Amino acid sequence: MPFNASDLTALTAANGFTLWHYRTPDPRASVVAPGYFAGAEPPLLPGDIIIVQAADATALVPIRGSALAGGGVTVDLAGLTPNLLRSATLLVDVMVSAAATARAVLLDAIPGVLVEASSQTVAATVTGPIAQATFALRDANGADVRPPQTAPVSAGRASATFVIPGAGSGYRFSVADASDPTLFNLSAPFVVSPLPRLLTEGGGRLLLETGGTMIL
Repeated sequence: MPFNASDLTALTAANGFTLWHYRTPDPRASVVAPGYFAGAEPPLLPGDIIIVQAADATALVPIRGSALAGGGVTVDLAGLTPNLLRSATLLVDVMVSAAATARAVLLDAIPGVLVEASSQTVAATVTGPIAQATFALRDANGADVRPPQTAPVSAGRASATFVIPGAGSGYRFSVADASDPTLFNLSAPFVVSPLPRLLTEGGGRLLLETGGTMIL
């Protein structure tokens, strides 16, 4: 079939360039043959591109001088409607303001030796926006020997009281931000000694405890 002007549609135009769409039952080879678009001059101008939807292919065909079609580029050999994709780069400028806030938990000094079964109050100084502090008593392997206690922070201080476990060494107290356990502080290791025993003396010898009182 010859060229049909009613099947030629302008899609977009800018800066003297026009992108066209042309649908025809002719094969692609007929469309790109010399003189096929001779009847379309004008408005076809050199440099224009036609999306040709032929019977056997969809192609991008450039127009040379005197409405002469170039070889073009085959888009789809099945001759289906082409998918036109458009992409763009979006630049985003984001400004973020931040301020550093100091936070810290620091245990008070712990005696180097504590007595088993006694009570020990552990206190800590807290800096920054920390509402609660969690205290723990751990053995030499880092395992809790008493249930952890969470205490409120008031005027930058928090405290908890623990019953000291059986005799041993390597015990530690710890304190941490209750909402952020990665912020913590450990005490130095300490030793737990056995309960003291009262002895009596008789005949120049130390005897076992009698009645819970030391006899002089």
